[in-house]
Amino acid sequence: MSLYMEEEGGTALGLDAEKIAASVMDAALEYANCPYEAEVNLLLTEEDEIRELNKTFREMDKPTDVLSFPLLEYRTPGDFSPFECQPEAFDPDSGELMLGDIVICKPKVLAQAEEYGHGVRREFAFLIAHSMLHLFGYDHMEESQREEMEQKQREIMDMLKISR
Repeated sequence: MSLYMEEEGGTALGLDAEKIAASVMDAALEYANCPYEAEVNLLLTEEDEIRELNKTFREMDKPTDVLSFPLLEYRTPGDFSPFECQPEAFDPDSGELMLGDIVICKPKVLAQAEEYGHGVRREFAFLIAHSMLHLFGYDHMEESQREEMEQKQREIMDMLKISR
């Protein structure tokens, strides 16, 4: 798996974000039985920047904790089989499946870790797991989708032995 990470702004999470993100992404890919090597772009940013992205792409003028930008369209969430016939889904240089982009707001990670009473590592890992599921085509617009996503998030976090 290739992780292309960029960080902007002065907020420090106080952890090895790249190492944690890569381990959560690997676990999520394993959990989803993704048959391909994959690549993901990750941006760690500040509230003003994520607010602007949220406004531009979701028409919500407020900061959020995480945004996911999947590059692939799934007929069924988590079903990677159609991509074998779609060469454009793969990076021509690396041959990896291009999953998409994740943007995480560092101040929100810190605030939510405190609000929910767990560590920064746990909150950051959870947001990566959540976003990876979005990159696999899952959503939480309906109650049944939300429940399914929450279960999958818990199972990925359990694989990593990261608990609240």
